[in-house]
Amino acid sequence: MIREYKTIQEVNGPLMMVKRVQGVTYDELGEIELPNGDIRHCKVLEVNGDNAVVQLFEASAGINLRDSKVRFLGHPLRLGVSSEMLGRVFNGMGQPIDGGPDILPDEYRDINGLPMNPAARDYPNEFIQTGISAIDGLNTLVRGQKLPIFSGSGLPHAALAAQIARQAKVLGEDSANFAVVFAAIGITFEESNYFVEEFKRTGAIDRTVLFTNLANDPAVERIATPRMALTAAEYLAFEKNMHVLVILTDITNYAEALREISAAKKEVPGRRGYPGYLYTDLATMYERAGRQLGKPGSITMIPILTMPEDDKTHPIPDLTGYITEGQIILSRELFRKGVNPPIDVLPSLSRLKDKGIGEGKTRADHSGVMNQLFAAYSTGKENKELMSILGEAALSPTDLLYAKFADEFEQRYVSQGPDENRSILETMDLGWDLLSILPTAELKRIKPEFIEQYLPKKEG
Repeated sequence: MIREYKTIQEVNGPLMMVKRVQGVTYDELGEIELPNGDIRHCKVLEVNGDNAVVQLFEASAGINLRDSKVRFLGHPLRLGVSSEMLGRVFNGMGQPIDGGPDILPDEYRDINGLPMNPAARDYPNEFIQTGISAIDGLNTLVRGQKLPIFSGSGLPHAALAAQIARQAKVLGEDSANFAVVFAAIGITFEESNYFVEEFKRTGAIDRTVLFTNLANDPAVERIATPRMALTAAEYLAFEKNMHVLVILTDITNYAEALREISAAKKEVPGRRGYPGYLYTDLATMYERAGRQLGKPGSITMIPILTMPEDDKTHPIPDLTGYITEGQIILSRELFRKGVNPPIDVLPSLSRLKDKGIGEGKTRADHSGVMNQLFAAYSTGKENKELMSILGEAALSPTDLLYAKFADEFEQRYVSQGPDENRSILETMDLGWDLLSILPTAELKRIKPEFIEQYLPKKEG
């Protein structure tokens, strides 16, 4: 039964106190009816005895404490889900904003969902091709994995996110059964327009569900947007048996909204002013990704976050790194050199990459080539530093070849155009081409039979 209350006690910024309520629960949705008949929306943040603290979705201006009424609807925020969502653009609250008709939902789902039961999880072990060599070849994305991208302010993470969303696919017979759920959190109108136009330009919009929350939208909507996206992804993955890639950008904006709401509630702050439950809150989102035993569908997640002051120890990237299976780090130094995408492969890590590569998944030589490229690039960077200190004359001919390899690796392997979609075989062949710069005796991490089979023969 829906009850109405005219007991609004106070309004403080985005928060409102309602006295003498009964049967109201945490996260329950409510409506505020103003004296002129306007309806505004809210949700319950806290219940203390018969007092409820609610968060407003819209502005608090015009709410008359004496004459306004509050109705609690008896359910939390829900999303109407259907396979018709593919190809559509929604705002952060799940309402269509692309001019198309409303969705006819198969069912309504609580957006808060639940993290996946560890006992019901299946182990991720299938390769996802993003078309980006630095990811596919060296920090491989595996179906069901959570692999965040750590970026910095001004770095091209938006373009990288759009490129992955356009190009990503599962190889083999399941390739047609692939969808992308893209949630843009706290972005500018210009960025939102960029994502929509980019997906339409390439036709990727047909297999994409796009949620956009703008920077001027309320903070509480920013909290809801990634959960809307994950609810849509769970439906497509586990009801429609699709392989879903979820891209969330920018998690930093989400955490800032969480901090804003926490401060308004006068909670005791934790590190850098973020609430002490930031880790738990992020985990409840990230852990909704994965594969379930007995179900062919899956959710693979790429959260993107900008590190304040490029600081990897900042609470948001720090806690994200604990929950997820690795990280891809964008480098300001490479960006200044004109390398795009500026993925710094040495500190980047995909903890599940060994499970998704090899015979029958990518190619039998993948593991050896990957290890050899890492080792050669690391040695080449060290030799370039020595060269800048001691001069070129201090290096041996082999050292100079390693230094040349490092330059070629950045310019040809890591750097690629925003529309360049490399297959895994092209990435592997490019790796072999670069390794041919080095003497064959230096390729100690690759089996001799693979060197014989794949290494390009040098003239003369």
